[in-house]
Amino acid sequence: MILPETASFSPTPTFAKEPIYFKPTILWKVDAVRIMNPIRTERKGMRPLKMNGENDLAYYTYLRNVCYQVRAHFEWNENHPELACDRNENKHHNIAKRMVARGGRRDIFLGTRECQGYVKPCVFGEGEGYYDNSGEMPYSLMYHGITYADEAELPEDKGKMTVRFWKPVIQDGVIQFLPPAECTIKRHIKKMSVKKFGKEQGNFSGLEEFTGGETDELDE
Repeated sequence: MILPETASFSPTPTFAKEPIYFKPTILWKVDAVRIMNPIRTERKGMRPLKMNGENDLAYYTYLRNVCYQVRAHFEWNENHPELACDRNENKHHNIAKRMVARGGRRDIFLGTRECQGYVKPCVFGEGEGYYDNSGEMPYSLMYHGITYADEAELPEDKGKMTVRFWKPVIQDGVIQFLPPAECTIKRHIKKMSVKKFGKEQGNFSGLEEFTGGETDELDE
């Protein structure tokens, strides 16, 4: 469950996966988001930095008092065969649960840094949502997310950075997200190579990162 005070955009499949728990071994797939609070906005006066280093005055519109329930799962990232030895479902599942209980590994924010978010475990569908039994609310074209080269599943997306779009529908307060590979409205932004991971590259430690007493918690 994400509990931020404000947000600069509606939820997308990638808005919290990396700050909570990310490993190149796995691909997070957000299945659904349940909107718990009414959709409301507010305007705030901000002073963003200009290109020359000076401050400017601008008014931004934010979503106000948002609350979401999120249902997701992970799959193995087949673009990293060098990490096949790290494909331990119990390990990643238990670490992910622990990270959710602790509020994530890093700060979570929606869209911009001032939109701080908070995470805690929840049961998807539990509790009363503002849009329960509200019927269907279709939306026009919206941003779905970015597929990086090491997340690409389709042949035409291999070796590229791809931005995805779709037309979401809110049904009784729940957004059922399309899997990234099923988004047909997309654009290739640039060519991109797949980064290699492993001990020989000095950028992957596996269970060694838990040296100090935390590995015994993985089976809880």
